[in-house]
Amino acid sequence: MPSGTDGATDGAGTTRAWVVDRTAPAAEHPLRRVERPLDPLGPAGLLVEVRACGVCRTDLHLAEGDLAPRVPHCTPGHEVVGRVLATGPGAGGFARGDRVGIAWLAGTCGTCRYCAAGRENLCPHSRYTGWDLHGGYAQHAVVDARYAYRLPEGLPDEELAPLLCAGIIGYRALERAELPSGGRLGVYGFGASAHLTAQLAMARGATVHVMTRAEEARRLALGLGAASAAGAYDAPPEPLDAAILFAPVGDLVPVALAALDRGGTLAVAGIHLTDVPALNYQRHLFQERTLRSVTANTRADGRAYLAEVARHRPVVHVQRYPLSRADEALADLAADRVTGAAVLIAD
Repeated sequence: MPSGTDGATDGAGTTRAWVVDRTAPAAEHPLRRVERPLDPLGPAGLLVEVRACGVCRTDLHLAEGDLAPRVPHCTPGHEVVGRVLATGPGAGGFARGDRVGIAWLAGTCGTCRYCAAGRENLCPHSRYTGWDLHGGYAQHAVVDARYAYRLPEGLPDEELAPLLCAGIIGYRALERAELPSGGRLGVYGFGASAHLTAQLAMARGATVHVMTRAEEARRLALGLGAASAAGAYDAPPEPLDAAILFAPVGDLVPVALAALDRGGTLAVAGIHLTDVPALNYQRHLFQERTLRSVTANTRADGRAYLAEVARHRPVVHVQRYPLSRADEALADLAADRVTGAAVLIAD
C-alpha cells in the first residue's frame, strides 16, 4: 500500500512520483522525483497501483511548456495500466485486484450540450489525467471509476499502456479522416500513435503510406505492412483518400493537403501544433479537400477501440524504461530516440 495509508478509501498517504518541476526542454530534465500526497479518492474513486505508464508526446508538451500547466508540480502520464488497491463506495463495481486502465479523459460535466449530444470530448469543463489531475509517472494514481477502463488479462502491461492514449486518439483520428473502405491513407509522423493507427487502418483493408523523418521509423512502418515509407516532406506514390498528421509540425499541413486526392480529408491528431503556413486555396483546399482537427476522445471511442484491438491485436513496438528513468525516457522522445512507444515500468 502507499506509505502512510492502511488502505482506507479517503486517499490518505503519499506516493513516489515524478512532477514537472519547471518547464524547460526535456534535455534539461524538467522533471523531478518527489514524495507527494495522493489525490483524494472521492466517492467514485479508485486507488491504483501503477504497473506501466506510456510516455506520450503530450507529456513532453507539458514538460516543455507548449501546454500551459494547470496544476503546479503536476505528475504527467495518462496511459496507465495498474491494479485497484482501494475503492470509493460508488466505484461502479470495481474491486480490489481488478486490472484497470487510466486514460487522458478524466472527467466531464455530463450536463452541457456537448455531453448531452455524445460529444463529451468537447465539454468545456473536461479534465485530463496528467494535466488537471496527477497522472501515472508514479507508483500510485487515483481515477474516477466512471473514466477508468476494464482491461483484459493476458496482454503484457507495457503493451496495453500505449493503447490507452496513442491507440485511442489514433482511432478517433482515423474516424475523423473518413477513410473510405479500401482507401489510401497517408500517415505523417510515425511514433507511438501512428504505428498503432496504421495497423488499425490496414486491418480494415486500407493501403497505408508513411511519411516520416526517422529512418528507423520508416523501417518499422514497412515491417508492419505499410505500402511505402518516405521522408516527411516527400510525396506519396499515389494520391491519398485521407491523411492523418501525427507530427506536431504545422509546416506539414500544406504538404499533406497537397497529397490528397479530390474529396480527401486531413485530420490533425495532436493537441499541439506549430504554426501552419499560409495555404493556397487552389492547391490545398479546392476540389472539396477537408482539414479537420481532433480533440481528445470520448469514452465510447476508448471502448470501441479496445473492442477492435480484441479482434485485431496490434504489434506494439515498445521501448521499456524503469519508472526511475522517466526523465530519460522523455528526453529520448524529444530527441527522436524512441521508435514506437516508450513505456515506464514499475520498479
